[in-house]
Amino acid sequence: MATVDFVERHWPKMAVALILTFASGLVDITGYLSIFHLFTAHLTGTTVHLGYSLIDRSWTNVLAASSIVGAFVGGSILGRVLIEIGARRRFRRIASVTLVIEAIILFAAIRSPAGDVAATYRGLALLAGAMGVQTATLTGIGPLTVHTTFVTGMLNKFGQLVSHILFRGYDLRKSRAVKSALEQDQHRDIQMASFLAIVWCCYVAGAAFGTWSFDLWRIKSLFIAILLLVLSVIADHFWPLSIQEEHEQSER
Repeated sequence: MATVDFVERHWPKMAVALILTFASGLVDITGYLSIFHLFTAHLTGTTVHLGYSLIDRSWTNVLAASSIVGAFVGGSILGRVLIEIGARRRFRRIASVTLVIEAIILFAAIRSPAGDVAATYRGLALLAGAMGVQTATLTGIGPLTVHTTFVTGMLNKFGQLVSHILFRGYDLRKSRAVKSALEQDQHRDIQMASFLAIVWCCYVAGAAFGTWSFDLWRIKSLFIAILLLVLSVIADHFWPLSIQEEHEQSER
């Protein structure tokens, strides 16, 4: 029996993943441009900045980077707890809950008063917490691990898939045996690699759009991200995460 086409089976979750990736690119650049020039989703760079600031004894930057890391981890834990509860209680639309929470956090960041040091750290924590919740919301599409708030892992997986595609292509040309299974795997990997390339493009597009919109609306650019979260909640209503996939996500 032929395997089900990857895109045909998972296109609703793929579409939501692309929407969320665009939103996270927008949030990440908005936080960077508005507060301390620190990324609230890209924790690798923030962690390096933390190490540098510790040696440089720049305690303001240490506190800022620590706020981002702590809030992101806290948001991720909250999202994972909710995903696990949804899986155990067989609540198929648990993603709607986490996405609504993320939207509320972003709204709080928009409404947070500016002008003092405490407000600055609060803004960083809110944006990072929202990204942590989103990271926990969608981590897998079928056999493919996906993260919608950072792209380093996605590019690494893209490289792995391209390597598999190249070697399998060689095997298909040389093999005289039945090729149907290899051809199916090749088709699936090409689709997954293409999808990951689009994920990266969506993050770039979100950052570019966020840069443009920040010049016009400043922190209120985050309302665009909130709108995208609302669209994702609507999509989850019609194409909810399956219980099995929610359970698998909680183990990743």
